[in-house]
Amino acid sequence: MRNDAAPPVYSVLLISAAALAYEVLLMRLFSIIQWHHFAYMMISLALLGYGVSGTFLTFLGHRLKPHFSVAFVANAVLFGISSIICFLLAQQLPFNTLEMFWEPNQWRLLLLSYLLLFIPFFFAANAICLTFARFGEQIPRIYAFDLLGAGLGSAGIILALYYLAPADTLKLVAAIGLLAAALARLEGEKPHNWQITFALSSLVLVTLLLPNHWLRLQLSEYKSLSQTLRIPGTSILEEHSSPLGLITLVDSPRVPLRLAPGLSLNNTQEPPAQLGVFIDGDAPTPLNRFDGDLQPFAYLDYQTSALPYHLMNPGQVLILGMGGGSGLLQAAYHDIARIEAVELIPQLVELFQHGYADYTGWQWLRDRTLIHEEEARGFISSSHKRYDLIQISLLDSASASSGGVYGLSESYLYTREAIAEYLQQLNPNGLLAITRWVKLPPRDGLKLFATSIEALRHNGVQSPDQQIMLIRAWDTSTLVIKNGRISNQEIQRLHGFCEARSFDLAYFPNITKQQTNRYNILSEPYFYQGAMALLGDEAERFLEQYKFDIQPATDNRPYFFNYFKWSTLPEIIATYRQGGFSLLELGYPILILTLLQAMVASAVLILLPIGFIRRQSNTTGSGNAAQVLLYFLSIGLGFLFIEIAFMQKFILFLAHPIHAIAVTLCGFLIFSGLGSLYAQNLVKQNDGMRLHLIVGVLAGLAVVYTWLMPVMFAGLADLPILFKAIATLVMIAPLAFTMGMPFPLGLSRLARQSPHLVPWAWGVNGCASLISAILASLLAIHFGFTWVILIAILTYLTAAVIYPSLSHQPPA
Repeated sequence: MRNDAAPPVYSVLLISAAALAYEVLLMRLFSIIQWHHFAYMMISLALLGYGVSGTFLTFLGHRLKPHFSVAFVANAVLFGISSIICFLLAQQLPFNTLEMFWEPNQWRLLLLSYLLLFIPFFFAANAICLTFARFGEQIPRIYAFDLLGAGLGSAGIILALYYLAPADTLKLVAAIGLLAAALARLEGEKPHNWQITFALSSLVLVTLLLPNHWLRLQLSEYKSLSQTLRIPGTSILEEHSSPLGLITLVDSPRVPLRLAPGLSLNNTQEPPAQLGVFIDGDAPTPLNRFDGDLQPFAYLDYQTSALPYHLMNPGQVLILGMGGGSGLLQAAYHDIARIEAVELIPQLVELFQHGYADYTGWQWLRDRTLIHEEEARGFISSSHKRYDLIQISLLDSASASSGGVYGLSESYLYTREAIAEYLQQLNPNGLLAITRWVKLPPRDGLKLFATSIEALRHNGVQSPDQQIMLIRAWDTSTLVIKNGRISNQEIQRLHGFCEARSFDLAYFPNITKQQTNRYNILSEPYFYQGAMALLGDEAERFLEQYKFDIQPATDNRPYFFNYFKWSTLPEIIATYRQGGFSLLELGYPILILTLLQAMVASAVLILLPIGFIRRQSNTTGSGNAAQVLLYFLSIGLGFLFIEIAFMQKFILFLAHPIHAIAVTLCGFLIFSGLGSLYAQNLVKQNDGMRLHLIVGVLAGLAVVYTWLMPVMFAGLADLPILFKAIATLVMIAPLAFTMGMPFPLGLSRLARQSPHLVPWAWGVNGCASLISAILASLLAIHFGFTWVILIAILTYLTAAVIYPSLSHQPPA
């Protein structure tokens, strides 16, 4: 390629878009195939590919640069092809997350999955890094297109998942990678070799036309859907895919489905016919046949969630999380005049109101029922209505919950601030009822109890012990919080309800130990003991000494489902042959193990080329390399720390989690790209004061936003979602703009003075990002997102201090 050739920036944009889209797609695909926490491994896989690329090109980049055009096209083609082949091969591995801690072979399968799935990212990173190395004088411009492409890819893949099946989306991502190769031929050579361009374009078409059954997803055999489909005669009626989940509707005519969690053993009423609704192959919820006769739904009165209907006669009920509609039927059975429900997944609403309206009996419910297609927390924050009863029931599956696979899931539904908001939406003496799965030893129930106590105190309640009731069955518990003091008459109704259904009392005002643990008998009345301790003077000590983490969840630490404590791990290991491993919450240990793997891999990738770098360098010793290492390590850590922390905070504002991720991730990347583009004007201004000013502005904005965001979110809560999205982009823009400058400025300085260090610096930044993606979540679990932002500011300040000595200044 001629020296005056321009870099293939539009091809870089496409390959970056395809790589980011592939990363998001893998997170979605493995949420379906495995479980949510596998998404963290997907992030690490992507960024590991970038780290390996830096090391690879440190050794071989000087040989590939003279053949840049061929090397770029080859890597883009290999990305497109491997993105499909490697995923198909990984699906064939009999890997099961739930067996990792007692089946050694699973670790070998996990390693093999890593090796397969990081390959496409390695090729994508090679293409981008080679462009940096070949066109060092234009690094800010190239990096700008890299970030712009990533931003477009993050938004584009979420949009595509609304309209395309997972298999079609995978083909589209691969095709975009191949299209980048074809476009690179047009950008890179004059005159053009039309035969090669035509061949690459044909390969794009062939990829898009691949049969979908070749790419069929293979769900874990331990998922609820896999287990259900083993029942003879069971069939899938419909499937609907979106970024929110893969909705599967199942019929089992030979062995009828009977989904009724929390059902009393005293119940004698057989449930009506049901269809099973599965979300990502798990969390089954029933779609009940309803012909207008409510008598067959008497069994719903024998669930723990029916308690509030016996404590009062609510006129208006709000159900957060409609699911398949059992909550609606339970309210209708109790003759509620006005029912409102909130459901995040529109496909569920479509099935209930339209696709299977005759089956669900929507015509008999529509006059009294209003369904909102929104996220529950966002609906509450923007609603000005008041209700007599707010119900939240079982929004996850029992199997996944017991396995701890939601431990890394951020949930703003069960935080202190959320429960405080729910209570504020109640009429005087109204009730909030939350039903959760029972785990032994108690975790969900007691953590919810502790969080509710804090919520009541947050609302100014002086005696929270007078406003809470807790009952349990053999598999569920229901917590009821009253917006007022609980009366003696309500306590009598509570007793009558539980005695008729053999439910156990766990707490109510002035309860005695003798009134607990009577039906579903435990060795000790653990729920009663925990409730009394949490309401007592020694609550903090009890929380510290308890075997599991049941500290109240907050919006700053929204990990309600994480119960792991390091202090309990030795006991679990000591008793694993007696079933102790069933007490291990998988999500957190997997996060730790992923971090350890990332750190070991990063250390190897960073240190491996050191000897080669010394031989190539004009300086002696490793001082310059150490400064490069610390600078790009700091930038990589800081960028993702801020991006992840602010993304989580904006989820609360935008309410809809998928929209929030699309808007914030796309906004951060695109405005960072614009910042990088502007940095091209600063490249030849070699004084470090420029970067000091940029980092100072960045740090100031991050601190101010952390302080102001709750105020801004409250003031703009009533805006329509479109205006909220615009407000989000306006808030993100200045911060992201400054975040886009330090990396290209540092890399440009290296390209001028130590060009052999450019690939290594790229790899260091990739390894830092690999570590930070995992470490940010770990820090948020323990300290909250505010601390993640503060640590990010420190890393950027560190980079600013190092920048002036990053490389020798050129002579004046």
